[in-house]
Amino acid sequence: QAQLVESGGGSVQAGGSLRLSCVVSGLSFNWQSMGWFRQAPGKDREFVAVATWNGGKTQYADSVKGRFTTSRDNNKNTAYLEMASLKPEDTATYYCAATGNIVEVTVESAYESWGQGTQVTVSS
Repeated sequence: QAQLVESGGGSVQAGGSLRLSCVVSGLSFNWQSMGWFRQAPGKDREFVAVATWNGGKTQYADSVKGRFTTSRDNNKNTAYLEMASLKPEDTATYYCAATGNIVEVTVESAYESWGQGTQVTVSS
């Protein structure tokens, strides 16, 4: 059974940085595209970033482009989301997700497995 466990969330001031990790078990990690989504209170969950399994190609939401970086370590079955220059509007619960797809990977419905989420709070 697939299990995704996020860590690294916390509270930071605007302009600060955080690194989220997502450890995956029960899946063939090398064949999973790893996505990151976030959900702020009262809002729908939205796409943040993805690293596909075919060469680790990355895509980012416009709101985080240039500030966030996603990567993966296939030897550790772990995906990462490095977040820099954080803004109060980045405050949300962040989720990692896994899919065998390499297309349409910016939409929630493409993903089969999800983590429990980790809270990120950015104060001004």
